[in-house]
Parts: sequence; C-alpha cells; structure tokens
Amino acid sequence: MIGYVRGTVSHILTDHCLIDVQGMGYRVFIAAATRQKLSVGKVSSLFTHMHVREDAILLYGFYTQDEYDLFLTLISINGIGPKVAMGILSAIDPNQFRIAISTKNIAILTKLPGIGKKTAERIILELKDKIAAITDDDTTEAHVTAVSGDIVDEGIMALLALGYNQNEIMPIVKKIGKNAQSVEVLIKLALRELVGGIRK
Repeated sequence: MIGYVRGTVSHILTDHCLIDVQGMGYRVFIAAATRQKLSVGKVSSLFTHMHVREDAILLYGFYTQDEYDLFLTLISINGIGPKVAMGILSAIDPNQFRIAISTKNIAILTKLPGIGKKTAERIILELKDKIAAITDDDTTEAHVTAVSGDIVDEGIMALLALGYNQNEIMPIVKKIGKNAQSVEVLIKLALRELVGGIRK
C-alpha cells in the first residue's frame, strides 16, 4: 500500500496529475481542491489511497489529511466507489459536507454528482454517528449555507456549475447571503464580487 507520494508535479490535468518521483511518473487522481494547490514544477506531497481493480491499480491523492479521511469514509459506504467519492470532494469541501450530514440536508447531498435521494438517505444514515459533532456555532453558520431549499444552497450550486470553486465562493456567499432575496440576486452580487476580485 502506497501511503503518500512526494515528488515534482510534471503535469496537471482535469482529474489527475503526474508526479515525478526520482524519474518514475505516478499518475494520481485528484479532486478539485487538491488540483488548485498544485503547481507544475513544484515539489508536492500527497496522501494516497491505492485502489486495486481487476484491470487496473489506481492511485487517488489528497493534499490534506481531512480530504483523505473523508474519501475513506465515503468509499466505506455501500454503493459509493472512488470515482463518486472524488466527484463529491470536487463539489463540496469536507466541512460543508459534514454540516449537510449533521443537519440531514438531503437537498444539498442530492445536488452532488452521482448522488440520488436514496443514496443521500443512506449516506446520512451511515455517517450520522461517524461525522464529528457540529458545534452550536457551526450549526448557526450552517443556516447560511446548508438549509434545505435555501436560496443560498441554489446560489452555491449555480456558482459551482459556472466553474468557481468552493474556496472562492464561500467567503462571498457568507457575506452577502443573508441579504439576498432571491437566487438571481445572490448570483448577481456574488459574480460582481468575484469579477471585482479578479480585476484587483
């Protein structure tokens, strides 16, 4: 079992990267959050999970222990394989996922790639006792980002669909979400902030 790899990042593609470890190139599948932290030509270390199939041996890599731990938790659920788990990690950060589980927010879970209603219900059932307890402050914050049918929920998903990542979106949504009266207004205000940030 390969626990981690450390080497020079030679290529970064949509769903994987190549890491040169003393002349050997490891193909490591990665989620969006990890990809954003990598740079071609830079030395990086990734926690890895080796998945063995009949036709292939695949490596999945994670920049943080938190991301790695959540991946292992996800693939322990019946019906969720590495590909679906990586899709989930690309669409939502670990803390927001835990909040969705803690608040039993099926609406957010079913918007994640590869997750239908029955799978979302099974995830909540299997993980509700495994996910670390959410504090009162976290739960209060969750009302801004994780309340079923909330304007903010739809706004976040729409911005993710436009190609923005969770780290860009969340600070802005937390700032303007409470005052937005519709999804359209939220998206308009968020895009203004995002574009303004790029121009700066």
